[in-house]
Amino acid sequence: MKLHDLKPSEGSTKRRKRVARGIGAGQGKTAGRGYKGQKSRSGSGGALYRQGGNLPFYRRLPFLRGVGFTPINRVVYNEVNVETLSAFKAGTVVTPELLAGKNMLHKTKNPVVILGRGEIKKALTVKAHRFTKSAKEKIEAAGGKAELIQAENEGK
Repeated sequence: MKLHDLKPSEGSTKRRKRVARGIGAGQGKTAGRGYKGQKSRSGSGGALYRQGGNLPFYRRLPFLRGVGFTPINRVVYNEVNVETLSAFKAGTVVTPELLAGKNMLHKTKNPVVILGRGEIKKALTVKAHRFTKSAKEKIEAAGGKAELIQAENEGK
């Protein structure tokens, strides 16, 4: 087979309808556009961003300067509640790697924050990048330890 032998398969392509070529063609005179009005004229339809008198969408949006809504150096944390930690046995050292192994983290590359929702009755050593005040109090009240670890991208 050579390049000049190539052609589309049967029925996959359709010929363009030739309109306004006289009465015998079937789409003569008005060429399927009807009589008068904006839609019958050439160049009708307007620009894509025209919305028929409404304030265009791109003008309704807030005016953005620079990078937009979100700050560039924002840190997104994996949130883990204290009640989730009660799944571990007493005396366990809970690290981000252990949490990732148990599929408790959304994105393993992001740092971990321990939040204070729920109760904990087991003494655990929890290592995380951040703790809320209530989470730290609950872990220590249960006889455990809350240890801070530094994220890889912190301090650079």
